[in-house]
Amino acid sequence: MSSSDFLSGAGVLIAAACACASILLPAGRVRSAAMLTALVLFPILILGDQWHNHQIVELRHHEAKAAVAVIVGVVLVVVLAWVFVRWPILMPLSIIGTLPFRIPLESGGESANLLVPLYVVIGAGVLAAIFLPPPAEKRRPRWVAKTLAIFVMVYALQALYSEDFSKGLQEVCFFLVPFTLAYILLRELPWDRRLLFWAFCLVVGEAVLFVLIGSVEYLSRSLFWNEAVIRSNEFHTYFRVNSMFWDPNIYGRYLALVLVVVTTALLWVKGRRNFWTLAGLILILWLGLAQTFSQSSFIALLAGLALLAALRWSWRWTLAVVLVGAVLGAVVVLFVGGKSLTSDRFNVDTSGRGHLISGGAELFSERPLWGYGSGSFQKAYENHLAKSKAPVTVSHTEPVTVGAEQGLIGLAAYVALIVVALWTMGAGLWARGPDRRVTIFDVARAAVLAAFVALLVHTMAYAGFFQDPITWVLLAVGASLAASDRRISASSVARVQSTPRSLRP
Repeated sequence: MSSSDFLSGAGVLIAAACACASILLPAGRVRSAAMLTALVLFPILILGDQWHNHQIVELRHHEAKAAVAVIVGVVLVVVLAWVFVRWPILMPLSIIGTLPFRIPLESGGESANLLVPLYVVIGAGVLAAIFLPPPAEKRRPRWVAKTLAIFVMVYALQALYSEDFSKGLQEVCFFLVPFTLAYILLRELPWDRRLLFWAFCLVVGEAVLFVLIGSVEYLSRSLFWNEAVIRSNEFHTYFRVNSMFWDPNIYGRYLALVLVVVTTALLWVKGRRNFWTLAGLILILWLGLAQTFSQSSFIALLAGLALLAALRWSWRWTLAVVLVGAVLGAVVVLFVGGKSLTSDRFNVDTSGRGHLISGGAELFSERPLWGYGSGSFQKAYENHLAKSKAPVTVSHTEPVTVGAEQGLIGLAAYVALIVVALWTMGAGLWARGPDRRVTIFDVARAAVLAAFVALLVHTMAYAGFFQDPITWVLLAVGASLAASDRRISASSVARVQSTPRSLRP
């Protein structure tokens, strides 16, 4: 092992450890130092990993250009941090508002769409957190934070022996470390009525704007970017749009999640005017989703709506309808078209995902305990499987990816995080009696839970569970709302117990 490899590995572990410390430590100087260390380390590690990339080489040969880029970035972060200190509500809204926006850059010898605006906002948020007053009540790390920290640290450790260490480093630095910082920035906030309202308006407003852009693409039969989708549209009878997103499936995922949130508001809204406004928004978003032709997004939407139906009415009837629908769907797949269901047909119908799933299972069987290392799926698939010449070698199913790369160790951390997150987000929602008044916080918790389930289902067909910043935002907001709900319930009980028995309701 060369000295540069040793330093890169040590840097990955230190950055991951600092990110984990930021969500486990209470607010204070030590946590601020950990957050700043993680914030500084992850771009340095990326720069070192891509040192010989031609774009970095070009910047090295143009020192003035590089210096200007660094100065502009630092000034922008400092100015934004000042804005967040002055108006704290803008920090969470800026994080949520920049979630969809990616800038195409070259990384690792291939084009990558990086969340540069989000990284800038996270950097400003970390800097602002140093000067903002700590929360009145110091929150102890709950199980969501603990399981999240365990997964991040396990992933970083397993990157050290990965067959594609560079890819593992990029996964840690581009996603896990900055998103962990975003998690704690959002987790510490009091998600009051005003913040929830403006977050809802921002998300819906952006989604409508994306639908309008996508509709222009659909009517003009032209896309702004992604040559692969442009070429595929030339050979299909239908035309897929991607709006401001690189991939139609990611665009569809975003619209599906927003649809779940808007539908949640519709189910509990009061007032005819609000009802019809939300219904109109749902119609617009449905039109946008239809233009993506993303089957995985429709399935994810149905999963989110099913959970809402269970929360709003009856989980028994919802479960019965879901089972009947699943059986009917299986019958249609098996018998419509007059073809028997074979592995080859399944692979064709799923655009190559059948071979990826079977290949991932084979990789898992070869190293069931520790896997081939974080970020290694594509290289391990190409190096160890006879079907390595397949046109697609990137896993689209999250459990398959985790199993092949991290083995049972990673799967245990992944499943634990999902179970804990679902338990935390749903705790108390199922016990709402018919006489209990539903508050905006109950509705917000239902929306976050349903959106998380929809996202989880989508990653079964299109992966990207930990690489999507929306996952971390939902975890943070869901955990914060659940903690607030518990505090409200505890304070209510305390007030009742302290009231004389003759005056109690």
